Amino acid sequence: MTEDQWVPPVVLLAVDLVILTLRRSRLHVLLVERGVEPYKGALALPGGFLQHAEEEIIAAAHRELAEEADLDVETLRLEQLGVYGDPGRDPRGRVVSVAYLAIAPRLPEPTAGTDAADAGWQPVERVLTGDLTLAFDHRRIITDGVERARTKLEYSSLATAFCGPTFTITDLQNVYEAVWGIPLDPRNFYRKVQKTEGFIVPAGTARRSATGRPARLFRAGPHTALYPPMVRPAESAAEKE
Repeated sequence: MTEDQWVPPVVLLAVDLVILTLRRSRLHVLLVERGVEPYKGALALPGGFLQHAEEEIIAAAHRELAEEADLDVETLRLEQLGVYGDPGRDPRGRVVSVAYLAIAPRLPEPTAGTDAADAGWQPVERVLTGDLTLAFDHRRIITDGVERARTKLEYSSLATAFCGPTFTITDLQNVYEAVWGIPLDPRNFYRKVQKTEGFIVPAGTARRSATGRPARLFRAGPHTALYPPMVRPAESAAEKE
């Protein structure tokens, strides 16, 4: 085939959004109920096609999040998660999706709009175990997003954002357990936190615990990158291989 005879394939560009937060000490992901075909009635990530050739991809991500879940995009920092373009991933044709990830505390209840019949927070473990059936390849995208979030907790101070202005070591451990999806040994966790310089600093006060023994309070330290990192236990790392 000569260059004159070559016809470029029709490829549609879309965006998908993995929005994660903690609710009731469990990691949740934002899902919408599709109101249109394909997969009408199925749960899916918020997202959609670019509206026109001049629309920037990140602008499309912000627009879809506002339209499908009515979330304030100004409060979320979106980062590119990956590009998903396997043939057959969308019955409407060849669709390449750019996925974005945001991890934020204290996000409100979403409100469905446009082609979403409903929107809500769903526990991540129900997605990862296959208990919830999702449209397209969205389970794969969420799995990648959760792994990115878990890695962020290893190398950054992100976990402190899910605590209050002051918090106990136990409060911080609860965040790690919720995101990593595993129980942690309190003594080992305490030792790791104390070894990571600039992660947390004493707040100078204490909180009365249920046992009556005061618990030391801390606040986020000056470092956003953790060294040494808060590496997950070996059994957790083996599970992802």
